Amino acid sequence: MDEAWIEGVAASPWLVPTLFALVVGDAFLVVLPSETAVVALGALGTATGAPSWWLIIPVAAAGAVVGDALCYLIGRRVGLDRWRWQREGRVGAAIARVRRAVHRRTAVLVFTARYVPFARIAVNLAAGAGRVPLRRYLPLSAAAGLAWACYNVAIGAVIGSAFSDNPILAVAISIPLAIMLGLLVDRLITRRAG
Repeated sequence: MDEAWIEGVAASPWLVPTLFALVVGDAFLVVLPSETAVVALGALGTATGAPSWWLIIPVAAAGAVVGDALCYLIGRRVGLDRWRWQREGRVGAAIARVRRAVHRRTAVLVFTARYVPFARIAVNLAAGAGRVPLRRYLPLSAAAGLAWACYNVAIGAVIGSAFSDNPILAVAISIPLAIMLGLLVDRLITRRAG
């Protein structure tokens, strides 16, 4: 892979809409590597000057908010107690606990779930199904999305500045680092919750 190619990708007019779509899609399909892409673009932007952080951060944050809001709206539309089996027995009791938790600890859950792929889907669906007011949910989702975007770009920036003379190496190192940090955050959050 040559440096001109990677710099061409960074300057592509398709980069921003692709990043936005990737982050929105990651709200539903956890196999999409949105965190990894944001970290890699942070590394590339630091090493080469393009793409700009001032572009990547708001696009990634907006994609996160739109994707999470779509999950919220699906939860609101479908609900958690649509079928009888969801209202009775152990399942009904578990759903009632989730509904109470999402109302009591909305901020903690929304912020924490932003960094844990499967939890992100579950919390956003539960917030919608539990009828957390949109005027409460949306500002929390926006703040969480912005914090997530800044965090991922900052990780990339550290790698990009360390390898500014070799943008390809910066991107190559930032990708596995992003994956390892994601797994670490997931493990720490799971351990604290358990």
